[in-house]
Amino acid sequence: MDLRKLKTLIDLVSESNVSELEITEAEGKVRIVKGGPAATPQVVYAAPPAAAAGVPAQLPAASAPAAAAPAPEVPAGHTIKSPMVGTFYRASSPGAKPFVDVGSQVKEGDTVCIIEAMKILNEIEADKTGTITQILCENGQAVEYGQPLFVIE
Repeated sequence: MDLRKLKTLIDLVSESNVSELEITEAEGKVRIVKGGPAATPQVVYAAPPAAAAGVPAQLPAASAPAAAAPAPEVPAGHTIKSPMVGTFYRASSPGAKPFVDVGSQVKEGDTVCIIEAMKILNEIEADKTGTITQILCENGQAVEYGQPLFVIE
């Protein structure tokens, strides 16, 4: 989902009497919950279920209980985590070669990706020397603060 569209939805929920909004699209599911009169909305992302592909979005009934999210797996090795919320990019431009691939040797301080936040491109550097064993995000994916991006061994 486009970050501008997400911000617009958050602003609409904040300024309205709606306490909860859930939208399902092909890219995934977004649920925005307003905690109280002075609280900011909480946004929850979920991957689209395979069975629901092509099914029109429906808002859940108000009495439907919220499903518990499964605990994320902890990857083995050292993880490079996102220092900010933004959009993850593996290369400096759409047609360029990615900064790193699985099996790439990196040294501490090498650029491994870019995270775009508020139209600013932030280079993310390796904080450890080693070999990239996993890339945990897709190019163009929205990432959260502290979300694992790469595994280095």
